[in-house]
Amino acid sequence: MKLLVSIHDVTPALERDVRALWDLCAECGIVPALLVVPNWHGRWPLDEYPRFTAWLRAREREGAEILLHGERHDEVGLPRRLPDHVKAFGATAREGEFLTLDERAAAARIDRGVECLRRAGLSPLGFVPPAWLAREATFTAVRDAGLAVSEDVATIRLHTRATRLASPVIRWSGRTLLRARVSAAVADVRWVTARGNWLTRLALHPSDLRHAASAASVVAHLKRWRRDRHPFRYSLL
Repeated sequence: MKLLVSIHDVTPALERDVRALWDLCAECGIVPALLVVPNWHGRWPLDEYPRFTAWLRAREREGAEILLHGERHDEVGLPRRLPDHVKAFGATAREGEFLTLDERAAAARIDRGVECLRRAGLSPLGFVPPAWLAREATFTAVRDAGLAVSEDVATIRLHTRATRLASPVIRWSGRTLLRARVSAAVADVRWVTARGNWLTRLALHPSDLRHAASAASVVAHLKRWRRDRHPFRYSLL
């Protein structure tokens, strides 16, 4: 039984909580994947934060896999249609950057994001759309960009093998105190319902640490799932 842990929203804008999540994983003997946003909300370009990118390179040398996580993460300037609102309902507060993009627009952002990560001395393995929200065209663009893996909320996509692996993802929400408490309760339920899967994902976000309920749940479940199964890597799938 395998466990795949990732830290989302890796950006200098959220550096303190990103580092805190990394330390929590290290305490459990886990090397998480890092899902990096090259220019968080259009105001935090990696190129301008050499200390943070040096930290990322050091983590990659320690075994962390690097995945592109959008270009800017938010949806500024991208109008939604009614089906987009339905698809994103309850999932994100306008942070689904790839929700409305066609293949051409998605490819342009992916290409710029990959270029930025490589300028920083990083070697991106794959791509995960913010909030796991994207049209099918985005995953075609990921494949055409030469990236090996991507994710949606239900599966991991292995583009080099044209394969999709069913894998439940357990995540938290720190957007409000109520959401933090509800997501902690849901994580407890998923401990029961997801244990039969050979591969389970834990997706950690810096915002998980905003409220005591979600933060305590993240710590407890990292330890619980780590005792139950072995940490795994995207590159080994």
